[in-house]
Amino acid sequence: MEQGTSRRGFMKQTLGLSAVAALGARVAATQEGVVTESAAAMPRGNIAGMSVSRLLLGGNLLTHFTHSRDLMYVYDLAAHYNTHEKILDTLDLAVRNGVNTTVIHTVPSVDRIVRHHRERGGGMQWIICPTAAPDAQWDAYVQQVEGLVENGIEAIYVWGVSADRLVKEEKYDAIVKAVELVKGHGLPSGVGGHDLRVIKECEARGVPADFYIKTYHHHHYPTAPRPEELTDPIREIPGYWCRDPEDTIEAMKGVEKPWIAFKVMAAGAIPPKEAFAHAFENGADHVLAGMFDFEIEEDAALIREALLGVQRTRPWRS
Repeated sequence: MEQGTSRRGFMKQTLGLSAVAALGARVAATQEGVVTESAAAMPRGNIAGMSVSRLLLGGNLLTHFTHSRDLMYVYDLAAHYNTHEKILDTLDLAVRNGVNTTVIHTVPSVDRIVRHHRERGGGMQWIICPTAAPDAQWDAYVQQVEGLVENGIEAIYVWGVSADRLVKEEKYDAIVKAVELVKGHGLPSGVGGHDLRVIKECEARGVPADFYIKTYHHHHYPTAPRPEELTDPIREIPGYWCRDPEDTIEAMKGVEKPWIAFKVMAAGAIPPKEAFAHAFENGADHVLAGMFDFEIEEDAALIREALLGVQRTRPWRS
């Protein structure tokens, strides 16, 4: 969607995408788990044995943790819009459009969401991160992991907020311990990060992660980080930033594990059509995007469009 064009206006301009969807449906008609023609058309990759759609549903909007910069009222707005029933409807809509996996963190409402979604016959897969600190709160971390395993969650990863801090404090053993805990339960185990050093240190130290969830977006938008913010090594990295996109492209070229890119729209600052294509072209294997229900059909179509004939800087790793 071009800047200055509403999502409603964009949909009126892109009716031609139906032909793209139809072509994709014929190509992918034999994929397992087909729910609708749109679902069949959504390409997938393999992450440690999981068949995962190239577009994943981000959990922040569902848990009301929106990245809205100075617009603090948006948190309450999201909470009033995404009621429990609306969340369940959003998950169902995502599955019908081929988005078969969501990434979310542990908050009190997650267990109820997962349970009720499954009771409705929902087919969403769940990649969830514990929020307890794997160094200072190990017992709580273990308890959260065991609860997720008991609830049948498909994959677990080290929360990016935790991994950023652990690398900054050089507590690499805590990351290894957290990854191995999940693998000991027989589940895919990943590591998230906003800071590129997380990926670099995990690779250098042989952390046995099955996948990475790493921020990626360009800086060609009006509110992009300023040069002095990027060069200050002490400054914290906001959750919607990729501090070093060019370094991320280069670093990920040598990483053979699947890469789920998140914050590709820099929390709404970059149009999805531009952001999705940019992420896939520069090496991402999957895109994780926060979406309200009215955005899902359009974004799924944009993902399918972005993947048609994409020229990549990195081989597919899933």
